[in-house]
Amino acid sequence: MQKGDGRVQSLKKTYIDLSHTIEDGLITYKGLPAPIICDYLSREESRNHYEEGTEFQIGKIEMVSNTGTYVDVPFHRYASGKDLSEITINKMAGLEGIMINIDQSIKEIGEKFFYDLDVEGKAILIHTGWDRHWNTDQYFESHPYLTKNAAKYLVDKKAALVGIDSVNIDDTEGKSRPVHTTLLGAEILIVEHLCHLEELLNKRFIFNAVAPKIKGFGTFPVRAFAEIQQD
Repeated sequence: MQKGDGRVQSLKKTYIDLSHTIEDGLITYKGLPAPIICDYLSREESRNHYEEGTEFQIGKIEMVSNTGTYVDVPFHRYASGKDLSEITINKMAGLEGIMINIDQSIKEIGEKFFYDLDVEGKAILIHTGWDRHWNTDQYFESHPYLTKNAAKYLVDKKAALVGIDSVNIDDTEGKSRPVHTTLLGAEILIVEHLCHLEELLNKRFIFNAVAPKIKGFGTFPVRAFAEIQQD
């Protein structure tokens, strides 16, 4: 059963959908083109190719890889880094998760927010509430981000993946991207543009964010979701 807040209950399991919907014309990151979504083969045209009563739709999408909710892997930052085809499934799926709840007044997220947490081998999801601005101009301005020292701390503590519900895990006001450099350099994956993280408050969960197996790509949209663990 699908619920309006992204929760799905099936066979006594509860799933939280943490992904934004990709639609025609959506701007994910200012300065990058929006996806173009259309029919390659429409249902009407398909009637010319199949017997009466049989019809199909084949869709077509033109987009940059940084669209919607997406994962970054080392190749995104490093030419010699692993691309999507080289990332094993256990790096993107079945990860025990921890959700860090950040007050909406905080913009700069330092290492202190991760002290006393056992992050080794886990997906660390940072809830800032910034997804409330999704698909608005505000989403791109003065967004919350991690500091370089926070990234170094998560590397030292051997996190597996770090996600955020903001436009970027780095501060975009300058030209450097130390968090991407640090995390991807340590083969810690990054998921950006998450949503509905508030649904994970005080819950144990398994995180999944799997991208297609594409050679020569370092970023691609994912269907990110959490499976809630019952006590």
